[in-house]
Amino acid sequence: MVPLAKVSILGKENIHVGYDIHEHIIDTILSQCVSSTYVIVNDTNLSKVPYYQDFVAEFQSKLSSESRLLNYVIQPGEASKTRETKAEIEDYLLLKGCTRDTVMIALGGGVIGDMIGFVAATFMRGIRVVQIPTSLLSMVDSSIGGKTAVDTPLGKNFIGAFWQPEFVLVDIKWLQSLQRREFINGMAEVIKTASIWNAEEFARLENNASMFLDVVNASKLIKVANSVTGEIDEISHTEIQKILEHTYKLVLESIKVKAEVVSSDERESSLRNLLNFGHTIGHAYEAILTPQALHGECVSFGMIKEAELSRYWGILSPTQVARLSKILSSYGLPISPEEKWFKDLTLNKETKLNVLLEKMSVDKKNDGSKKKVVILESIGKCYGQSAQYVSDDDLRFVLTDEVLVYPFDAKSNDKETIVIPPGSKSISNRALILAALGEGTCKVSNLLHSDDTKFMLEAIQSLNGASISTEDNGETIVIEGHGGKTLTAYPNPLYLGNAGTASRFLTTVAALVNSSKDQDYIVLTGNARMQQRPIGPLVDSLRANGTKVEYLKSEGCLPLKVFTNSTFKGGRIELAATVSSQYVSSILMCAPYAEEPVTLSLTGGKPISILYVDMTIKMMEKFGIKVEKSETEPYTYHIPKGTYKNPSEYVIESDASSATYPLAFAAMTGTTVTVPNIGSESLQGDARFARDVLQPMGCTVKQTGTSTTVTGPAIGSLKPLKHVDMEPMTDAFLTACVVAAISHGESDAQDDNTTTIEGIANQRVKECNRIEAMATELAKFGVKTTELPDGIQVHGLNNIADLKQPKEAIYPYDDHRVAMSFSLLAGMVNATSSSDSVTPVRILERHCTGKTWPGWWDVLHTKLGAKLDGCESEK
Repeated sequence: MVPLAKVSILGKENIHVGYDIHEHIIDTILSQCVSSTYVIVNDTNLSKVPYYQDFVAEFQSKLSSESRLLNYVIQPGEASKTRETKAEIEDYLLLKGCTRDTVMIALGGGVIGDMIGFVAATFMRGIRVVQIPTSLLSMVDSSIGGKTAVDTPLGKNFIGAFWQPEFVLVDIKWLQSLQRREFINGMAEVIKTASIWNAEEFARLENNASMFLDVVNASKLIKVANSVTGEIDEISHTEIQKILEHTYKLVLESIKVKAEVVSSDERESSLRNLLNFGHTIGHAYEAILTPQALHGECVSFGMIKEAELSRYWGILSPTQVARLSKILSSYGLPISPEEKWFKDLTLNKETKLNVLLEKMSVDKKNDGSKKKVVILESIGKCYGQSAQYVSDDDLRFVLTDEVLVYPFDAKSNDKETIVIPPGSKSISNRALILAALGEGTCKVSNLLHSDDTKFMLEAIQSLNGASISTEDNGETIVIEGHGGKTLTAYPNPLYLGNAGTASRFLTTVAALVNSSKDQDYIVLTGNARMQQRPIGPLVDSLRANGTKVEYLKSEGCLPLKVFTNSTFKGGRIELAATVSSQYVSSILMCAPYAEEPVTLSLTGGKPISILYVDMTIKMMEKFGIKVEKSETEPYTYHIPKGTYKNPSEYVIESDASSATYPLAFAAMTGTTVTVPNIGSESLQGDARFARDVLQPMGCTVKQTGTSTTVTGPAIGSLKPLKHVDMEPMTDAFLTACVVAAISHGESDAQDDNTTTIEGIANQRVKECNRIEAMATELAKFGVKTTELPDGIQVHGLNNIADLKQPKEAIYPYDDHRVAMSFSLLAGMVNATSSSDSVTPVRILERHCTGKTWPGWWDVLHTKLGAKLDGCESEK
């Protein structure tokens, strides 16, 4: 059982929090708010709850002979929170002869609390009110602080008053009858409060998310006898006692924060408007999507978009945005209005950009026509002491998934710019696998926080492979590996999106998983594109080695069913590795856990991307397992049996593939960019890009063991690269293509402008057919190409002024590298024009860059000075 807690607000200890405290609540009201008339107002849903019926009966029984109890019941939902309903309640009070000594008791959720508080503020010019919140949202937010209001057709809470309640009496037991969706809805305000004020509580919420959601998702409908009507009612029931301590703590901590803020700024002149984080954007969506969407659901993705705005301004780190996104998802909340289940729930209503901006223009925080948004600086801390002014340009950008790229202005960026890309996806995912399979605790820093690593972390946790926590406000991931011993079959399919690395690595990990008492298999699946990408050679090798694997849809692709009652035998394993080096790394990393030592022989000729295999071997050695290359057989490796020993710390290199974009920006715009943590000593093949591609094209390159600086030649003077084998850095070929598009030789002959890239056959089976995608989209700029069996020729333009304005939008094929590459070429259109009137280039699906660099557009805008704007879909 939890103790009764009392929280002070505005100098009075009148917020009480506990569990099953109905007797304390009634005694407090009757002794501290003496009156001739008490009026309980609730909705029809609450009337069905036995705890409510007992509460009203007990209240009635304890009244003195000089007092009376009235009860007014309204219809549930936001649709009742109107001026009309308020007037009906006031008329009822007048008809019943209520006077100024009347005490209103708002028994219900936010709708009841807001409206009855407003009734109390205006009836007889102000009467007493007691708030007894029964929903999670009202307990942690709306009942605290004296804000009262009703809605209007133009928006939420525009007509109201500040009117402090005599008491706020919070009984956690009311939550046992709260519907699942309403329970989750309230978590948005809990997470919001921790986000702006309490980093320690945010971390606690992260650690308890799965337990909370398991209990709430298990809620069920039960039939109960109504002691008032004699009828049988159906109500929701959650076993709240299973999560009582966690729920009590999250309610109490949220209340403490709000009470502290309100005590400092009762009338919301500055500090209190920090409590509106997520609300500027969230309320705009809610105004359109009501009544189908709930307040907390809209605030949830409102927080994400306002956090992305902070990241866009260069204030909030991508890691913090990723943490916020993950915790909201973990508690079952939407992080985008475009999520399918949420779109279905809201009847596919359109949320037009101009309507959203119009709704935001009448937000209560605004100064006249100037819009204001609460900006996060880090988890647990806001930027400044109040909301910040924000332009419509920046709001348009964060509200849309299509971006307009204006011509780059190199003159505005004539100084050296330092750009630190996020952690390497390749190294991040390998480190997560190795640390999870290892023994001991490993603190991983600079981990890439992206869609791919999110899927990997979720899979490791679902399979019970390791205990995962965070330090340094989420910047460091702490992995306590269990040596592979605790890997257990997970009942639900493991969804991996379009994460090729995670899909391939986890396929072999699945061969090490133990059966649970209920299940002897696991299922790996992904999105539509991932279900087209090949995995056959890896599956063939595992099958030949004793692991039973079934294809559930198309032969050679996900989804896979891997049986956990089969074995990973080891011994000699042959693997075709001409399509993807990820197959090789997958078996290499799991090989120490096979029943016998493994000899891995790569067949079919020279393996693709051998440098990634070398990367895996070097990382395995850091974790205590040394792989020996055969001295007698080519591309053959001997892996001993053993268990990884986790290093105490492991620092992830920045992503060398991602680094090619800011370095190419320097090359194309004649500016200087330094990437300070990728150099010639990097594990990654793409670290060669500056030296092997940009330098021969006319750039000045300075590369040390740990840093790379590129200075581009004058705009329009890049030279083509006659031939380059990009097999060691295949992912960088897309960047090379857009640089080659504006490169030309000494003569006007087309051959003199041609850059030939080979060694990239595997790029046809990545997130999309990248070779075909580059050819198709380059053509929109007037750039001709020739596809080769394992490469592409880009026929550069004679003059950069010949770069055409695309007549249609650039389509990235949901591929992060396509989008980032064309963001560079888009900015070169009309870059040398003196005209003040230019048309920007439209790029679709900008959010797909979240796969490896969620903050790319922010860097392009804030660090590199690009002018960007958002635009609404033309669909």
